[in-house]
Formats: sequence, C-alpha cells, structure tokens
Amino acid sequence: MEELNRDSVEDFRSKEKLPLTLILDNVRSLNNVGSVFRTADAFMVEKIYLCGITGTPPHRDIEKTALGATESVAWEHVPNTLDLTRQLQAQGYKVVAVEQAENSTKLHEFVPEPEQRYAFVLGNEVFGVEQEVVSLSDVVLEIPQFGTKHSLNISVATGVVVWDFLSKSIS
Repeated sequence: MEELNRDSVEDFRSKEKLPLTLILDNVRSLNNVGSVFRTADAFMVEKIYLCGITGTPPHRDIEKTALGATESVAWEHVPNTLDLTRQLQAQGYKVVAVEQAENSTKLHEFVPEPEQRYAFVLGNEVFGVEQEVVSLSDVVLEIPQFGTKHSLNISVATGVVVWDFLSKSIS
C-alpha cells in the first residue's frame, strides 16, 4: 500500500470531494452496497445515502466488497428516498435518476454544470428507481446498452456513471 501512495482514512476525509452524492434506493444486495462504497471511495464521492431497505454498515457482506470504504466514505441511512430527494433539491442539488425511461438523457449527452452539486439515484435490482423519485428528478440519465440484456448490475452502473461524471468534470 505504501508503494501506491494511498491516503489514510483521516487524510481522505479531509480532502475536497467530487460534487456528487449517491442515493441507493431500496438496494437489496449487501454486496452491491459494498461495491458502491468502494467506487465512492475510489472517485472521492461526497456521500452515500442508503434509503429504505438498503442495508447499512457494519455488516460482513457489505465489508466483503467495500474493503474498508465504509470507514472513509460519509454515509447516512434515510427511510424515504422521495423525502430525501425533495430535501436535497431544496439544498440546491440536481437530482439525477439513473434509469431507463421515456425522454431520458443518454449518458454520452449528459454535461454536468460547473459548480453544481449532483445526487445520483440508483435503484432496486429488480424494480429500479421508485417512479415517484424518477418523476421528481431533475434529470433521468440512461446508460445506452446494445446487447440482449436490458440492464446493468447496480454496482456496475454506479461505476459507469461516476466515472463519466468525474471525467467530464475534470476535462
């Protein structure tokens, strides 16, 4: 780890973060939750909100994939995704539902506004983001897919959209 020159948890917490928060809307799999923590750590995400039935640390199945990122990334459990969406919008966040929907914005067409804070909502593995949350969102962002499957695993989708956001924010 020394050769990789990684920050300590304390150093990580004190650094400026990407103006991006993640909201997990009723995610069932604890392994997916852990993977999202690990991605959030890798790309300096501001915070993760774990909503509804989404599992929370400490839990061995989350830790198995998070590899300690539950200690570095700020997180909070919130019972209701819709209430959180309204609260974050009132705080000036643009809420972006990552979902396949009519009139969605394709990922390659999405351009983050400089200095704008965003909250990306990722949904349940079977049902996706709650429709009421999708309807309230400022943007519905869709990852174009061309194969025979109609969706990506939530942890994979998180990695794709966070990397895209980061790459567009630093260019």
